[in-house]
Amino acid sequence: MKRLSKWLLSFAMILPALVLIMMPENSANAESNKPMAKNSQIATLAGGCFWCTESDFEKLDGVTDVVSGYAGGHQENPTYKQVSSGKSGHIEVIQVTYDADILSYEQIIDHLFRHMDPTDNQGSFVDRGPQYRPAIFYHTPEQKAVAEQFINEVDKAEIYSKPIATELIEYTVFFPAEEYHQDYYKKSKVRYNYYRYASGRDQYLDKQFGEDRQENPVTLRQLIDGKKQAANVKQYSKPSDAEIRKNLTSLQYDVTQNDATERPFDNPYWDNKQEGIYVDIVTGEPLFSSTDKYKSGTGWPSFTKPLSDSYVVTTTDFKLIYPRTEVRSRFGDSHLGHVFKDGPAPTGLRYCMNSASMRFVPVEAMAEQGYEEYLYLFDV
Repeated sequence: MKRLSKWLLSFAMILPALVLIMMPENSANAESNKPMAKNSQIATLAGGCFWCTESDFEKLDGVTDVVSGYAGGHQENPTYKQVSSGKSGHIEVIQVTYDADILSYEQIIDHLFRHMDPTDNQGSFVDRGPQYRPAIFYHTPEQKAVAEQFINEVDKAEIYSKPIATELIEYTVFFPAEEYHQDYYKKSKVRYNYYRYASGRDQYLDKQFGEDRQENPVTLRQLIDGKKQAANVKQYSKPSDAEIRKNLTSLQYDVTQNDATERPFDNPYWDNKQEGIYVDIVTGEPLFSSTDKYKSGTGWPSFTKPLSDSYVVTTTDFKLIYPRTEVRSRFGDSHLGHVFKDGPAPTGLRYCMNSASMRFVPVEAMAEQGYEEYLYLFDV
């Protein structure tokens, strides 16, 4: 009897685990529901087929719930068939519940635009018709103002080749779609993946934002701010080859113009500890600051980041057996060095530069030479 009692006790302890294992994958109890946030807000959005937009938003940090449904039409409780026919006037939408302490409404719209074509008001990829057109259903005047401002900035920055055609519609009512459509990408993975590929959505997004957009996502806000910064960047001119030869030593010319590399520990700046900035020796473009310089032990001046992304560009260098990331100046196109992912915090990067590519400007000479905007780095 004691042995039976122990067996029953053990079985009772493992029973909950067995139930969980045996439950079907698409069971509601098997879902890893995200906890509701204290500052929850709702966004209602249309970006083509709601299977895809629901999938894209459920992967966004700060989103706690996404429901597929219909909005914008005149028919009460429409069915998918009625919406697809276009007779209901509704659009396929998703209703997104998100934590406003983590995500702003602008970030929600930014994410929407980067996962659809906001310039096509005739549908979305293979799905054509008014029921698939892109739209933002604003719940408050504040949401409308944010959306209008963001759309204007995107258009002004000319991020897309065509103007934004996403409608702004005042929210009235939302009708959840049939259970069959909820979390379709989870319940019908094979069918969903085939549909997603055949729709051409990801091919369009790869072309618009790059094939590495998922590993290295860049928001529209970053693109907008980057273009604004570029518009305010001071312009520099590259001298003629004859002038460059006249003004540089043979080593400086060979490094900047022929991509050569100077000898380690045998260059003027590898152990320079003065405060100031380093500029392109050919054009004068501001490149690096002593505030970001550190002792790397390589024998070349090393920095954790550029002074400004406006004057430094990177390319892939295949001169060795393995590819390296080369660093060049934007206007002068001078070869500066390479950047590696073995640097210290906060960036984890090592910009390993040639002293021969740069000229050092000490703090006391920065204003006189036109670099006063960077004096804030030195509490001057």
